[in-house]
Amino acid sequence: MDRHIKIISTLGPATGSYEAVKELVESGAKIFRLNFSHGGTEFFAQMVQVIRQLEEETGLTLTVLQDLSGPKIRTCDVGLGAFEVTKGTEVMLGTPDKVEGIKEPFICLDIPEMFHGLKVGDPVALSDGMIRFNVVAVEDEHLIRLKATNSGMCPPRKGITFPGTKTPLAPLTDKDKKDLAFGMELGVDVVAMSFVQKPEDIRSLRREMAQHGRQLPIVAKLERTAALDCLDEIIQEADGIMVARGDLGLELDLAELPVAQKRIIKSCNEAGKPVIVATQMLLSMVNSPMATRAETTDVANAILDGADCVMLSEETAIGNYPGETVRFMRKIAYQIEAFMFEPGHAELDRGSAREHPSTFLAYAAALLAGKTNARAIVCHSTSGATSRLLSSCRPKQSIYALSSDSTVRHFTNLSWGVIPAIPLDVIHDHQERAEVFVRQCTDFVEGDIVIITAGQPERGKSTTQTNVVKLYQKLSKEED
Repeated sequence: MDRHIKIISTLGPATGSYEAVKELVESGAKIFRLNFSHGGTEFFAQMVQVIRQLEEETGLTLTVLQDLSGPKIRTCDVGLGAFEVTKGTEVMLGTPDKVEGIKEPFICLDIPEMFHGLKVGDPVALSDGMIRFNVVAVEDEHLIRLKATNSGMCPPRKGITFPGTKTPLAPLTDKDKKDLAFGMELGVDVVAMSFVQKPEDIRSLRREMAQHGRQLPIVAKLERTAALDCLDEIIQEADGIMVARGDLGLELDLAELPVAQKRIIKSCNEAGKPVIVATQMLLSMVNSPMATRAETTDVANAILDGADCVMLSEETAIGNYPGETVRFMRKIAYQIEAFMFEPGHAELDRGSAREHPSTFLAYAAALLAGKTNARAIVCHSTSGATSRLLSSCRPKQSIYALSSDSTVRHFTNLSWGVIPAIPLDVIHDHQERAEVFVRQCTDFVEGDIVIITAGQPERGKSTTQTNVVKLYQKLSKEED
């Protein structure tokens, strides 16, 4: 049985060589994240070169995902150093001009807009949520009094969040714009946008891409509660979604996070958009060759929920066991996918698939593949939309997605069960292209049944949506 879940590996110091990336590919990773919050241009250029070399050597489609930093809010350093707080300690949070004359411990934040709208009772989280406060008084326009709800150290230049509030900062920073220009020059395949709060944020990134004369697929990272308030609109605007549980877990009560993850995945499945689950999936494997029971179950449940991709961050960027981690994640996928396809296991609800002809045809193709025990589904999908709809039906069979467009192929690589492939351009007829692909592809043997979907244009038209589903059997060359 083919593996369907896609594994994303973040590249970093632990995987910064040809040999290390090759091991990740051989272990099962097909998508590689370049985190532009860390690392320099030389490293990213080298990694793209390595990935393209491996793509050529292996014949696999390997996707480069550029992850933009976004407007990460950090405290500033006014020379006071780190200080310790205990539960109940009161500290002041203010702009640099407010530090003079303050007797209490002082946290500096040089972004005046962030103080607007803060009121008594609002939560504040520092240092990736390690220290948490509540606002107890608004002393001045840019000065508020906080009370610690737990204990810990407060160093300068740490991330600070205001859970539940909308961030009044531009979604694309000047750094993001420079990084995007560099990424497009390098030839990245997909761009992930951090701290998306509304559909307009994604449109602003598309406008920025237009300045460079190209449009790449955009994955919206959901890290703010504001994004959950307009989830359907963001899913509609974006090409894919990432459940970024790190920052989202700071914004929500942690107990609410699992339900949020399930709702986001369900909405993406229904929309036929790929969804990534990220953060702390196998975190203990940064320093240990073995994962915890809870982590193993977490990965399995993400796959069961309907995730297209599961992502490794520190585990492969700075961990001691990057290859082992990918192999273990793949092993979990073996087990859970076998369970998903056991007889009598409830299939994902695809009732909404009947609302549109193209989604109905995808659903019908997946159903036909299951009933005939077909070897695979082969779809000719110029834009990749049909392959994503087929993927959202979660068939047991792999979906070979034929497209002449390199950008489309590299993005369909993010969809569950999809194997991107290149059709023969010399044949104009899309259905015939798919049949020739089956005849020539060594993955299929004589007698294999394959379900083909394609778009057959009406006379006088050059393009069309998918309108053909065909049961095709590979015959010997003599019979052909």
